[in-house]
Amino acid sequence: MGRRIIFATGNAGKMREIKMILEDLNVPVLSMKEAGVTADIIEDGNSFEENARIKAAAVRSLLEGTDDIVLADDSGLEIDWLNKEPGIYSARYMGEDTSYDIKNNNLIGRLEGVPDEKRTARFVCAIAAALPDGEMLCTTAAMEGIIGYEIKGENGFGYDPIFYLPEYGCTSAELPSDKKNELSHRGKALRSMKELLKARMPKE
Repeated sequence: MGRRIIFATGNAGKMREIKMILEDLNVPVLSMKEAGVTADIIEDGNSFEENARIKAAAVRSLLEGTDDIVLADDSGLEIDWLNKEPGIYSARYMGEDTSYDIKNNNLIGRLEGVPDEKRTARFVCAIAAALPDGEMLCTTAAMEGIIGYEIKGENGFGYDPIFYLPEYGCTSAELPSDKKNELSHRGKALRSMKELLKARMPKE
């Protein structure tokens, strides 16, 4: 099937994770930028899965006549105390151009005085694959944790430095890359998607 897998993201940190996980498919994995594809996509779905499907379909429509598979993800942070905010608005929370230091400090501030057992949160990731024959696949996974009390760790991006994993005694941004890929919402959803794609790829 697909000659290339194009992932609908411009996030370099995300692409590093994706390429590590998908490398054994033996298909080139490119970002939209690397594939020379530009699209202005309006993500107006009401769930992570809807937004992932919208992105994958929009990019795939630009690649008519190719065997490319388009993958897209939508992910975010749900904080139970804040009624699952920022949720599907995670990237746009406080404005897309606002630094994550500011966003993370704001969330820590909003949870001031809230005890550990009520700081529960999860990262959720939905991944959609738009195949050349028009089929659409979707997988969803989550990583459970709590919101920490300070920003810690350099090995992550976004909300990783405030997402604390009690069983590991550190934030998501303090985990080594291989461990983070193993545990992360995106890693889990991507590995599930990889199995679905393997089943549809021609045997060598």
